Amino acid sequence: MKFDMSNKPIKMFSFSSMTDIVMLLLIFFLLTSQFVVTTGVKVKLPGAKNNEQTSPSKLVVSIDSYNKIYLGRKEIGVEGLAGAIAEKNTKGVNANLIIRADKAANIETVIKVIDAAKSAGIERFTIETKKESY
Repeated sequence: MKFDMSNKPIKMFSFSSMTDIVMLLLIFFLLTSQFVVTTGVKVKLPGAKNNEQTSPSKLVVSIDSYNKIYLGRKEIGVEGLAGAIAEKNTKGVNANLIIRADKAANIETVIKVIDAAKSAGIERFTIETKKESY
């Protein structure tokens, strides 16, 4: 029995293995992106030994090192913060405001944010930190 052997290149490329890899990567990135809450504002969070995971929330206020206040990705002043929080608050009474304050931000700015949120009807606050090991 004689087999036909040739050194000719294959004329057709099989995309099935490449499609599998791309599909697995897509599923991986979709699943892992669910766990990351980012606001787009670069903030160096203060460290804490006992750090708890924050639940995802639409109400995220970031304060950068220059004491600029952001609601989500939009820069906003202290004067308009209460109205913007009240407008964005869809959960009602049990809403949780996550405050992401930079290490270099003034505590006075954080207090102003908390005061504006209280006037908007928010009673629960979480100050986000990063886990530090001592």
